[in-house]
Amino acid sequence: MAKRVVIIASGETERRALPHLSRHLADRAVAVRVPPRNKTLDAPMAEKLIKAAWYENPSARPDKFILLMDLDGADPDASLEPVRNRCMNEFGVDVLCAYAQQHLEAWYFADAERLRNYLGRDLGQVDTSRPDEIENPKRHLKHLLADRSYTALVSEEIARKLDAGTIAGRSPSFRNFADAVLNGASE
Repeated sequence: MAKRVVIIASGETERRALPHLSRHLADRAVAVRVPPRNKTLDAPMAEKLIKAAWYENPSARPDKFILLMDLDGADPDASLEPVRNRCMNEFGVDVLCAYAQQHLEAWYFADAERLRNYLGRDLGQVDTSRPDEIENPKRHLKHLLADRSYTALVSEEIARKLDAGTIAGRSPSFRNFADAVLNGASE
């Protein structure tokens, strides 16, 4: 039976893209939950989303939760630790934190060839061998899309085209996310 993993993420872009970026993770049924009505993902909201997912279907409860946060280049937010501890004690399942060093969009630049093919153009002045170091990757991606708006649907289209193995080879933050989903490792 596949392990049930619920990823708690910040918004619609992640909700649509993460299942495609996670499809290579064998024996994992991945669901992504985000705050309703574009609310901010903070510690109280994360706890509400975890509890909602836990109580939603008692016969198929999650085996693990992953809190995925965009760091925007900053240090991880320590306010999530009490939430993790409370939920782990209450439900007896792992609640792990994973981080996109900048934004989820930085992971897209790790698979430069497929992103270039999707966009139909060069990726500009970014070091795709170090995607986690790209400053404001979402803005850069929006610029590359030119006259096309960047939406959650576009993010999903891009994620469908990418190879998670390539991304994991170039992005330490994506590799840590994948490890958390697969093995329970977290940093």
